[in-house]
Amino acid sequence: MSDNGGNPRKSSFGQSMRAVFWSFFGVRKRRDLEADATQLNPLHVIAAALISTAILIAVLILIVRAVVG
Repeated sequence: MSDNGGNPRKSSFGQSMRAVFWSFFGVRKRRDLEADATQLNPLHVIAAALISTAILIAVLILIVRAVVG
């Protein structure tokens, strides 16, 4: 039995990545935010955030290198 009232979390890692992607831009609907709070696995969200942050930093470094030299 799960620890959240018998309602198991039913999300994939892709859904977590999508939620983190949209949260980077700050464009999440309240309905989606509430659904995420009940369905997303916290470990997936943390992993997705770390991966997304690494990708963002790599893209910014590539852009700076292309502009500077």
